[in-house]
Amino acid sequence: MDWLLLLIAGLFEWGWPVGLKFGMTDNGLHWGWIAFAVFCMFASGTLLLIAQKTIPMGTAYAVWTGIGATGAFILGLLLFAEPATLSRFFFVGLILMGIIGLKLTAAS
Repeated sequence: MDWLLLLIAGLFEWGWPVGLKFGMTDNGLHWGWIAFAVFCMFASGTLLLIAQKTIPMGTAYAVWTGIGATGAFILGLLLFAEPATLSRFFFVGLILMGIIGLKLTAAS
């Protein structure tokens, strides 16, 4: 169950960089998006806290940030037309390999 909570925490990690990106424009701040970002930060952190009851802290944090980084990368491609270069995909693939490796070797 804690691994599922950690996965969901990682998914909430996607929300806060997107909320911040949409929240600051040339026309000023968009408080709804900033509130969305803050909510995602709170939800993500709370679920990480709960998941660390049984998952080692270093493993949980690495997986959490890896899911967040990978998701932010994908959303950047889809929502903000960020560069989709082979090298960027290669290095995100390394992050994913690290997440899978940590899950496979975790004690819990």
